[in-house]
Amino acid sequence: MVSFFSSGRTSPRSKWLVLGLLWLVCFLNYADRQVISSLFPILERDFGFTKAQLGLIGSAFMWVYAFSSPFAGFAGDRYPRKGLIIGGCLLWSLMTGVSGMCGKCWQFIATRAVIGLGESVYFPAATSLLSDWHWQRTRSTALSLHQSAVYVGTIAGGTLGAFVAVRYGWRWALYGFGIAGILTALLIGKYLPASLPVSGKEPHDPEAPEGSEDDKNILRKGFLQTLGGILRQPGVLLLMAAFACANGVAAIFLVWAPTFLFEKFHLSLVMAGFSAVAAIQIASAVSAPLSGILADRLSITIRGARMIVQAVALLLGSLCVVAVGKAGNMGALLTSMICFGICKGAYDAGIFASVFDFVVPRERSSVAGLMNTLGWVGGAVGTLMVGLFSSDGRGTQMERMSGAIVWSAAGYLMAAGLLLMAYALHRAKPAQAIHLG
Repeated sequence: MVSFFSSGRTSPRSKWLVLGLLWLVCFLNYADRQVISSLFPILERDFGFTKAQLGLIGSAFMWVYAFSSPFAGFAGDRYPRKGLIIGGCLLWSLMTGVSGMCGKCWQFIATRAVIGLGESVYFPAATSLLSDWHWQRTRSTALSLHQSAVYVGTIAGGTLGAFVAVRYGWRWALYGFGIAGILTALLIGKYLPASLPVSGKEPHDPEAPEGSEDDKNILRKGFLQTLGGILRQPGVLLLMAAFACANGVAAIFLVWAPTFLFEKFHLSLVMAGFSAVAAIQIASAVSAPLSGILADRLSITIRGARMIVQAVALLLGSLCVVAVGKAGNMGALLTSMICFGICKGAYDAGIFASVFDFVVPRERSSVAGLMNTLGWVGGAVGTLMVGLFSSDGRGTQMERMSGAIVWSAAGYLMAAGLLLMAYALHRAKPAQAIHLG
């Protein structure tokens, strides 16, 4: 494997091996964040936690993840991305194991917060590294295949976590994923290349920003200057706001779907953990790579095609969200979840590929970090609001949770509108480099 990376050139095989290694880390990144949600019914039973307290546990990760992401992105453009990925993986895996020792609400909140800190490092560094290895013609394809690890990891975290919890106890579910992450970090340390070979510099891309500053000038900018430059770009801001709206909906399904199925349809803990994630995530895992390939093909002839694919997916997805909240039987629920998963995957395939069309390569990690911030602020707000709305109000607890899911469809509609605005801006004038001076 090492010989592919030491040849001084970007061979077709080496860039896909980079993708394979990062896929494994991404898998654990999402498995570790999802496993706690499958344990909510047990934590509620064993410790007497309320829905509001569970909402705090679920959102603690998201708040820290969101607010540390800009700094993680800034670091990813200036420090070795391999080291950041390994360090982040070690930290979140260690704290996942430590959370198996918790017994109080504040302890779960604290460990989930530190996990959020560790995981915030991964996506900016990994997506930027992948985009260095995969140029315009394969970038959406590579990033969408990488995105499929999100779905498989979510399924594994929800299903295996519930299975191990029922068979061996909930603490061992957390210990197991923690150990797996530490071993993976050691594997990545041995085989993942530190950076793209020098002779593999990306060629001119007709969709890439023009007139960019050279790498040395960009890297001399401080954090606030970098942040200010990003925030002056209307197209980037629109895509970030769209991600915040869309991720608010996605986070609600990630955190609350196992509890929703467990209590509304009286499934076992294992079946609730599996059904809540499998239907959506398997559909997304199939949809995302196909949508990425479609977007790559369309972008050759249609400027901004990635944003069009995303907007159409969200408009259709909003109907599926309403159907999930109103489903009265398992057949209708699973059908709605599968359709939602297809639409979600089509949107997810272009999250980073679309925004990278607006910026120069040395700013990708910083932009990805800030995008994660806004996205997971939306996720944290959505998660917490469902918990608070379900805990008190008119009707039964399940009626209130169902109503909250239905109303969350508005997030997808707003995200679609923002994407169409970004597309119009992209078509109106050529993409501009972010000028940080």
